[in-house]
Amino acid sequence: MTVTKVQIYGIPNCDSVRKARKWLDANAVPYMFHDFKKEGAAQARLTIWDDAVGWETLLNKRGTTFRKLSDAQKAALDREKAIALMEAQPSLIKRPVVEHDGAVLVGFDEGRWGEVFAPKG
Repeated sequence: MTVTKVQIYGIPNCDSVRKARKWLDANAVPYMFHDFKKEGAAQARLTIWDDAVGWETLLNKRGTTFRKLSDAQKAALDREKAIALMEAQPSLIKRPVVEHDGAVLVGFDEGRWGEVFAPKG
C-alpha cells in the first residue's frame, strides 16, 4: 500500500485510537501521530475539521468528559461554542481524527478505512 501524508490525532490510551493505529501498522500505512494530551488541539485545526465534517460529528457527546460538563456549557451548543470547548478540552473530540489527501475521517471504521487507504490504480 502506498499512502502519503497521513496524520492521526487522538489520545494514545483511547481504544479507538489504539485500534486505528494497529490497523494502520498492519496495513503498512505510514502515519504521524498527534497526541491531544501532550500537544493539544488548535482552534485553526478544529475549524478546518468543522468545515470538512461539521462540529456535530467532531464533538463526542457519549464520553465522560461531555457528561461532566455543566448544563450551561452544554446549553445552546453551536459551532463557536463547540470549537471552544474542544480546544479547551481535547478529550471532547471524537477519536481518532485522520487527515489524508485533503480529507478528514472521524472515528475508526475498518471497512471505510479499507476503502480510503486501498491502493489506487
